[in-house]
Amino acid sequence: MSHKILCTELKTGGAPLYHVGPALDHGPLPSIFYFALSGPDSLCLDPYNQPVQFLSSRQVRFFSCTLPAHESGLSPNHALAVWAEEMKKGIDCIGNFLDNVQRAVKFTIHQKLVGHLGLMGLSRGGLVASLLAAREERFKAMVQFAPVTKIVHTKEFQHMESNPLVQSLDPFALADRLANRPSRFYVGNRDARVGTKNCVEFAMLLAERSTLRSPPIELIVSPSIGSQGHGTSPEIFRQGAEWLADCLQ
Repeated sequence: MSHKILCTELKTGGAPLYHVGPALDHGPLPSIFYFALSGPDSLCLDPYNQPVQFLSSRQVRFFSCTLPAHESGLSPNHALAVWAEEMKKGIDCIGNFLDNVQRAVKFTIHQKLVGHLGLMGLSRGGLVASLLAAREERFKAMVQFAPVTKIVHTKEFQHMESNPLVQSLDPFALADRLANRPSRFYVGNRDARVGTKNCVEFAMLLAERSTLRSPPIELIVSPSIGSQGHGTSPEIFRQGAEWLADCLQ
């Protein structure tokens, strides 16, 4: 279903912010902050931008920022290794990134570009989405595809459990801040890269911690595809994107 999508860059005073969707002079609209790779690749590179493609006919804006170590010229395959090395040196690369994203979020609100806000994350972008949602209650709902929920499960972060900066990336410790907002998780039934069991346990914990009678937490486990069972199909991207867009109406 690939077709050409162009994104624009906005100067926010924080991280460069990239936008795809209805023109910004059309007033505030439901908006999704999506994290997968670099900002432009998250929004414009197939297959990672399939959620953007599936919602192209709807009045929904997408925004994205470039994840650390995903800048132009760097291989995303090495990004987690870069994160790990920086944290060993005491550099809070993810905390600094989240600070900048929060500035970007405030920019979109101040400029009256956004209505209801949603979060979307793919793989490591899912981890970022959880961490950002815990900081920002203004995000109404969240969807994650094959998300990292325990970063110490990845080969890059093995044996780093005692590192304080790595501990700050544990969304399980933030469950109380996330448990009452609609969240949907998709994961393959044999995802060796992020660990299917980790995602299942995280979704169950959110449901347990919710103070609502019917916790708005959903988990969809499907047959794994792709390398290490870590792929996401177009149909899953479509389902998740449409679900989140409906949450923001």
